[in-house]
Amino acid sequence: MSELARAKVNLSLHITGKRADGYHLLDSIVVFPEVGDTLTHGTNGLSIDGPFAAGLPTHDNLIRDAAALLGVPPDIHLEKNLPIASGIGGGSADAAATLRLLAKGAVPDGLILGADVPACVLSKPLRMQGIGERLTLLPKLPDFAIVLANSGAPVSTAAVFSALEAVDNPEGAALPEGLNAAAFFAFIASQRNDMQQAAVQLCPSISDVLADLKSQKNCALARMSGSGGTCFGLFETLAEADEAATNIKRAHPNWWVVAAKG
Repeated sequence: MSELARAKVNLSLHITGKRADGYHLLDSIVVFPEVGDTLTHGTNGLSIDGPFAAGLPTHDNLIRDAAALLGVPPDIHLEKNLPIASGIGGGSADAAATLRLLAKGAVPDGLILGADVPACVLSKPLRMQGIGERLTLLPKLPDFAIVLANSGAPVSTAAVFSALEAVDNPEGAALPEGLNAAAFFAFIASQRNDMQQAAVQLCPSISDVLADLKSQKNCALARMSGSGGTCFGLFETLAEADEAATNIKRAHPNWWVVAAKG
């Protein structure tokens, strides 16, 4: 039995407040392209390999925490394909996939494990609000494609939150129904990522990734996902996205770059 822990891509991310307990309030449009880590059940304990396995501990890992929440052993093999500390919810996606794999009955939302885990449990296009507990499935999205690109520089989410100039920004808008790809891209362009400016200050290479995405033919929008440093470009077709990803990989062979359906 295996599960794909899909990357969580924040097409928008509005920081709308901060609670007394320190949790930030957010309003985010999230999609889950078919790119991610692979978890397989049936091993003896937790083992990890894959392109981004180096330095990832097996003793202090959200997969273990998710298994403990269910009261079962963490008999999981993780193929780590997503870069670490990259703003696409890798650890949360792994925890969510563990819950889906190992739950005997109803899958818990996993909010106790992290704000992104409930969204990753669903792994469907949605609007995420509050601290991550208010989830609304989006109307059917048009067909589109996405390119994800990361220079390899890790970004600390805590550091980005600390660098924010404001934490009481306006909420996002509700996504209208029946949009074609062009109208959907225009809607996303009208929204924001309130963490992008602070992340760029902490990790200037994000600007280079954004510039490369924006320069690609047929890229409708380039923006940072989450707290960075992965950025995305939106395209109408997978062929266009594949061409852009190939161009970026050729120019930056050490970057992580992937194209997928949105």
